[in-house]
Amino acid sequence: MLFRKDAGYHFPACYKTPIETEALEIGIGGSYCATRIKYAKAASDMIKVKGGRTSMYEWHEMVQKMVDWLEENITENSSLLKMSEKLGYSPYYCSRQFNQLMGMTIRDYVWTRRISRAALELRDTDQRILDIAVKYGFSSQEAFTRAFYKAFQLTPAAYKKAPRPIPLAIRQEVFSPYHYLIKERDQMDKVHVQPVEIKVEFIPAHKFIGIWDISATDFIDFWKKGHSCDEICGTLESMSNHALPGQLGQMGGWFYQNGQKGYLYGIPVSLEYDGPIPEQMECREIPESEYLVFFHPPFDYLRDNGAVMRAVEEAAWNFDPKKMGYEWDEVVKQDYQRHFPEGYGYAVLRPVKSF
Repeated sequence: MLFRKDAGYHFPACYKTPIETEALEIGIGGSYCATRIKYAKAASDMIKVKGGRTSMYEWHEMVQKMVDWLEENITENSSLLKMSEKLGYSPYYCSRQFNQLMGMTIRDYVWTRRISRAALELRDTDQRILDIAVKYGFSSQEAFTRAFYKAFQLTPAAYKKAPRPIPLAIRQEVFSPYHYLIKERDQMDKVHVQPVEIKVEFIPAHKFIGIWDISATDFIDFWKKGHSCDEICGTLESMSNHALPGQLGQMGGWFYQNGQKGYLYGIPVSLEYDGPIPEQMECREIPESEYLVFFHPPFDYLRDNGAVMRAVEEAAWNFDPKKMGYEWDEVVKQDYQRHFPEGYGYAVLRPVKSF
């Protein structure tokens, strides 16, 4: 998944505080989970509440550990007491801090994640509905059916028979490069950025399902336009089985309309896809093309994200394709971003044609 703007890093004017500006400069925002962007504003609010950067670091780090523990034990009949003992905090403190930062109770988070993980197993496996229900802590298939219908307005049996886009609850990420920098800045004597690679990649004709917003300039601005990050990313996650082979799945990027540059977010699928299109999204056909790929290999997200993104995007937006016998071909085609720090790295893809 993706984020951010083109060369220059001019951040939205609505981010006025030094805390928020610094957070954006080092790359707070989406990676494989776009929900990180929601915590940029929470970061400055946290300072007001707790009175210091160290407190903010510790709070976000603790809640992230709670999220990680819950995800690792999502199918277990675990308790708040067991988690608090493992993490070394009181049950009351865990519950209170989680609720304040996440905007939901631990119980609600577990419920939404269980029902969403169960949905993916209904979609992708041949397991019986009852077995999936029991695995995710439901007392019976009937209880699972009631919960599933409450979440998605269809039964597990109907979904298993004919999967369609549904708003899954995605894993939350609350600990960002900004929070890491708060405590580690004195120990960060240098970043670890490798030279940006430039290569050519062919992407076949495909369809792209998502949202094109001509008023948005980048990833951060896109979500600030009122698009629901959780709903959009969760719905696209339910379509991950249709992702175009060779692509990471959810992608952002830029498009051009009457000379104006806007931002897009969605998922590439094959040209043959004829399934349903989620509400408020559209489907467009994208012609086959060669792309210049400006790429940095896997890196440490918390430590090096901002520097890696800056290096890749500066290379992408300032490169002359004539050096390689190409010219940009962005009138109909669109630019893409790939961002999966630990598994893939970061890349900006711009379509080209030979001249």
